[in-house]
Amino acid sequence: MSVAGRRTVAGITFVVLAAAAAVGAVAAASPDVRTVHVRLEHSRFVVDGDPAVRPGDTVRYVVENTDPIAHEFIIGDRAVQRAHELGTEAYHPPRPGEMSVPAGAVLETTFTFPTEPGSLILGCHIPGHYAYGMRVDIPIG
Repeated sequence: MSVAGRRTVAGITFVVLAAAAAVGAVAAASPDVRTVHVRLEHSRFVVDGDPAVRPGDTVRYVVENTDPIAHEFIIGDRAVQRAHELGTEAYHPPRPGEMSVPAGAVLETTFTFPTEPGSLILGCHIPGHYAYGMRVDIPIG
């Protein structure tokens, strides 16, 4: 390839990467994404503010585990919660609305809620925690 051709490819690559970076920065700063802080404290979820969301909302959860033990942060309907309560997945890699939160850690997850009104549940499925009451209803509507 000629020098001029390489410069053209390099220029196009730069423009594409710059545009992708700009889109990423706009998405990260989007006013459509609300941030909710949640503390895991005494084997309870302490949600700062109202846990209710609107249909289709995207929420960024900043989760701080102040307990000396690990917890889970699982958002889902009753079927999801039941599957995790009965499941064998000991560690949850970070994925939207699901993560294991080690003692003392501060982690983030982003979750987009269904577009229909209803409710989901935030739960922890370390043995005995969900039954103990480590769950929060999240109204959608």
